[in-house]
Amino acid sequence: MKNKFFTGLLVFFLFIFSSFAKEKNPVVLIKTNMGDIYVELYPDKAPKTVENFLKYVKDGFYNGLIFHRVIPNFVIQGGGFYPDMKPKKPTYPPVENESNNGLSNLRGTIAMARTMNPHSATSQFYINLRDNTFLDYGKTPQKWGYTVFGKVIKGMDVVDKISQVKTHTVGYFRDVPVEPVIIEKVEIIKEIKDNKKSEK
Repeated sequence: MKNKFFTGLLVFFLFIFSSFAKEKNPVVLIKTNMGDIYVELYPDKAPKTVENFLKYVKDGFYNGLIFHRVIPNFVIQGGGFYPDMKPKKPTYPPVENESNNGLSNLRGTIAMARTMNPHSATSQFYINLRDNTFLDYGKTPQKWGYTVFGKVIKGMDVVDKISQVKTHTVGYFRDVPVEPVIIEKVEIIKEIKDNKKSEK
């Protein structure tokens, strides 16, 4: 009887522990002038990238910037420009590429933007509007892909709405929204407000 009791107790604590472990991933709220986007980050898969991103979040770096690149059926990209398309200089060194982490550029995932240099990502990020697996590790000429470090868990309807805005060319930059899509604030949160239905 005692063995059954202790076995049951052990199973209970293991269940509690596993439930707690599943909730350890940080969640950030990207508040825009078109709605809220909630993103779960994966520090176990992309530790350096998540650490880099959260440093910018904690510094308030993204507040007041825009999604400056919007391409329907591809990505929305932000984190580097003000509404007048003036660039904001990154405040931390480029982060090491972690695209070889088993994560794929699937619809709803968030990943780091970069130049042709695989280890050049700083503050800019993008959200995939479809499965863009050609951006994964091993699919580019240099084999390095684009590091996925999280996924939208609520607010894909907002992401899709942003993807449909009218765009134009500003100087050398194409696919810039005519009406700025402003990142009003990015913050780490403890719980998601359930005032709107969650989007899959």
